[in-house]
Amino acid sequence: MHRFFISAAHKSSGKTTVSIGLAAALSSGKYGQPRRTVQPFKKGPDYIDPLWLSVAAGRPCYNLDFFLSPDAELQTEFARHGHDAEVCLVEGNKGLYDGLDLHGSNSNAALARLLDLPVILVLDARGMTRGIAPLILGYQAFDRNIRIAGVILNRLGGRRHEAKLRAVIEHYTDVPVIGAVQEDAELGLVERHLGLMPVNETAEAEKHIAAIGERIAAQVDLERLLALSHTDVILSPPAPQWRSSEKPVRIAIARDAAFGFYYADDLDALTAAGAQTVFFDTLHDSSLPHCDGLLIGGGFPECFLDQLEANAPLRADIRRAIESGLPTYAECGGLMYLARSIDWKGKSAEMVGVIPGDIRMHDKPVGRGYVILEPNAGHPWRGADNVPGSGELHAHEFHYSSLSGLPPDTRYAYAVRRGHGIDGHHDGVLLYRMLASYTHLRATSRCDWPAKFVQHVRNCRTADHKEPIPCSP
Repeated sequence: MHRFFISAAHKSSGKTTVSIGLAAALSSGKYGQPRRTVQPFKKGPDYIDPLWLSVAAGRPCYNLDFFLSPDAELQTEFARHGHDAEVCLVEGNKGLYDGLDLHGSNSNAALARLLDLPVILVLDARGMTRGIAPLILGYQAFDRNIRIAGVILNRLGGRRHEAKLRAVIEHYTDVPVIGAVQEDAELGLVERHLGLMPVNETAEAEKHIAAIGERIAAQVDLERLLALSHTDVILSPPAPQWRSSEKPVRIAIARDAAFGFYYADDLDALTAAGAQTVFFDTLHDSSLPHCDGLLIGGGFPECFLDQLEANAPLRADIRRAIESGLPTYAECGGLMYLARSIDWKGKSAEMVGVIPGDIRMHDKPVGRGYVILEPNAGHPWRGADNVPGSGELHAHEFHYSSLSGLPPDTRYAYAVRRGHGIDGHHDGVLLYRMLASYTHLRATSRCDWPAKFVQHVRNCRTADHKEPIPCSP
């Protein structure tokens, strides 16, 4: 078994590219290596990096987040998804010691310590020579409980630059250099205002990931990495997850180039709660599939205004379904799609129109980071049968847009205690049986929203005296 944590001295050091390359190289069965099962993880709230890591490894990437889960749950989820993998790779966010509080209780270092993982430090070495030694020494000395097992030098200026850095590190430190990656435009990943371009939008993603894997394999000593991260400690699989025995409900989920922000464990939890998920394409499908409920997650609808507006039949069908009482949940990009219009870069396009307000994109973030919500009495899931937990919710938001023009009597699902939401005080527009918010929820022991939503859908079907829609085998 091999397990390690990829971190950096600061954000934008190239750790995501290196992580993608390592996952692709180790799982490919190439480069003199046997094919290995690689289980990727990502620290913190992030949809886009996990999409790339999932494609690279050929297994869903799971997020580990201190703000959303207690320590014991993080350990359980790491074991649940990693116990049957030969390699567990955890990619950090920001720098190794960066965190929300003075003591670093939610830092990358804290997660590496909690999971007992050696750290591979990716260092952006542009413009550095002798100064790299005190940087490494300082990172070692700052917390002696953190095992910095090796460094990967990134964005090097050539072979002479690499030789100088290797000599300095070997002379002043005991940390091995296990990789030296030259500056290479081909390794770049297209970025957008929330980070990397989502892999679900990139037709050439698999080819690009393969190229990254090839370049990383040629410049990182994979054998040394595996030797440094070897462990005899076996991850014990936790008890099987609860699965509903009730009749399933059919939930339609928008998943395409415009909408792709779904956590793997959220989708798992929907299935466990008794949902049969059926995916549809907002850009090409002319109608909703037969369903008992509707889920539209986050994404970048502003980048597909023409296609979304042109698909008027689907927009009309969604509006009819919601106004007729279809239980619906939408997050961020989904909220934007359900509004009257989206305005971006001087262009305005009509959207579904079920929410009586308009979306305007901005150059800077409106809401970005962790949020704390208090569900209001009118929240449609508070009364879901046999589903515990209705208190304060921890979640996150990432949006560069605002929603304006809502009527004064608009009902909201949440009071915002931290974050921005729709107006700094409220989030979660409630209309018909629809809840649409800027907040992204996450399935954890503190917020089992998939079970709540599935039960809500089931309750609505019972109230309407409808027979279950037959599920495909």
